[in-house]
Amino acid sequence: MSVLSPCISVCLHDPATDYCYGCGRTHTEIQTWKSPQTDQEWKAKNLEEIKARLSGFQHEAFERSYAYKKKHGVSPIKELKLKGEYK
Repeated sequence: MSVLSPCISVCLHDPATDYCYGCGRTHTEIQTWKSPQTDQEWKAKNLEEIKARLSGFQHEAFERSYAYKKKHGVSPIKELKLKGEYK
């Protein structure tokens, strides 16, 4: 089964850590996810690593948004952007 990208459309990186405030990935990890050579095993492992990086409200928001994306195929923020309801 394919591992769904953890991107939840909150694409802003912390300048000190390079972690995305939304999904917890670094720029390098994001590029690795996009590579056709990256296997599902690496993606599953990386997903667990990034979940471990997140804490508190950030972790809760990610889990909620990622669950929504898995169910509906799009993150809540992306859905609002597509409808023109999120700036």
